[in-house]
Order: sequence, then structure tokens, then C-alpha cells
Amino acid sequence: MKTMTKKRVLIVCTGNSCRSQMAEAWVRHDLGDRWEVESAGTHPAGSVAPLAVRVMAEVGVDISKASPKHWAPFLDKRWDLVVTVCDSARESCPLFPSAAEQIHVSFPDPVLATGTEDERLAVYRTVRDDIRARLVPEIAKRF
Repeated sequence: MKTMTKKRVLIVCTGNSCRSQMAEAWVRHDLGDRWEVESAGTHPAGSVAPLAVRVMAEVGVDISKASPKHWAPFLDKRWDLVVTVCDSARESCPLFPSAAEQIHVSFPDPVLATGTEDERLAVYRTVRDDIRARLVPEIAKRF
């Protein structure tokens, strides 16, 4: 039986604290049999957003041990796909010379949400679900 080589995707946003972390987790969860996934930021935050950890845990996906990383160590690696998930990262993201394809699928930054904790959680949940609904199929169709 022939073994299938996994494709490789890098997901980039600004802080690598929320959107790209949730996207990495969804790709690993839903497409991990076909894709290797990493995420990174153009200006990594100090830690993953606690509300991102919380809303992913609500759907059974653990990102509590994740930590933000800078994109630079990933620049010279081979990627089948590089995805920017925020407009700021798209503008400042370098061209990855070894990437077969680079795409942009933008999501609002839930870290900027205001209001009560319940109101902010609602924004995180919307972004979490939108990432799974829009980004995961976009990556899946490229295998």
C-alpha cells in the first residue's frame, strides 16, 4: 500500500495569539491525516489569548499548550500553502520563496472585541466557527 505524503500549510496572522492558533488547531483536528500545519505571527504576542483557548476547549480542541511564534524560522521551509488570516499580516507578510501557493482568507480579530465577557466570548465563538466553515474547506480542496 502506498503511503500518502502530507501537504504542509503555514497559517500567519499578526500576533499568532488567536486566529492563526485557532486555524492551526482546526486544520490539525479536521485535516491532520492529510496536512501538517504550523502557525506563526508577524509580531507574535506573549501568549495565546485566554478566550481563544476557552472557546476552542468548548468544542473539544485543546490549544492550552500553544505559544505564539515568529514567522522568520519558517521562511526557508518548504510549504505547499501559506495562508494569511488577517489583513495586517497580509500586508507585512514576506513572500515565502518555497511556498507553492499563498492565499489570504481574512477574519476579524476577536481580541479587539469589547463588552462583557459573554459578549466577547460570542465574538470569539463566531470567529472560531467561521474559521472552521471557511478556511478548513479552502485548505482541504487543495489536497
